[in-house]
Amino acid sequence: MENRVHAFQTGPVVGQLLKGSRQDWQNAVNHQFVTELFEGTLADSVLKTYLIQDYHFFDAFLSMLGACVAHADRLEAKLRFAKQLGFLEADEDGYFLKAFKELEVPEKDYLHAKLYPVTKDFQDLMYSAVTSSDYAHLLVMLVIAEGLYLDWGSKDLTLPGRYVHLEWVNLHRGPFFEEWVQFLVDELNRVCKDKEDVTALQERWNHAVALELAFFDLGYDCLS
Repeated sequence: MENRVHAFQTGPVVGQLLKGSRQDWQNAVNHQFVTELFEGTLADSVLKTYLIQDYHFFDAFLSMLGACVAHADRLEAKLRFAKQLGFLEADEDGYFLKAFKELEVPEKDYLHAKLYPVTKDFQDLMYSAVTSSDYAHLLVMLVIAEGLYLDWGSKDLTLPGRYVHLEWVNLHRGPFFEEWVQFLVDELNRVCKDKEDVTALQERWNHAVALELAFFDLGYDCLS
């Protein structure tokens, strides 16, 4: 994985930020969770834990997109974020509900789940980007959340057959998702092109990537 080409064109700023988190990013993209997801061998207990916790990012993620509609500096960017909001309501939320049904997760278990520390930390980091009203900080969170998933989702591997595995992969690959991630990357490169110091962005970036890696560990930690 050390020399693996990303599934998106990094550009100068994002390329610099990626260097600061290279090992955690690679470990997440090549995580046991991802390997077993593609193989179709991922244990239901691991997937349940992951999806239940991930479901509670939905509100924060929507809030970040909404904040981008408010704070993006170009109308075309605002419209692109608004388009993505509609996609999430129609497709990703639908996946969660179908997956919970297939995995036999009662509504109360995913609506009123106890959140793990890594989930809470990730929520706090997302909401801190929202309250910052800073477009660049919002983009950092979105590039990581979507770009890291595009990297593992785009792996040239045989696809799994079961819906709960296959659809989670399909949601994070393909032309539409690639275009969306590249838009985010290009926006971050654009708005930061004149910044000489991206230290604050690098700190947020490294923190978020470390949390992404820790989040993949969740289901396995519960088994130990």
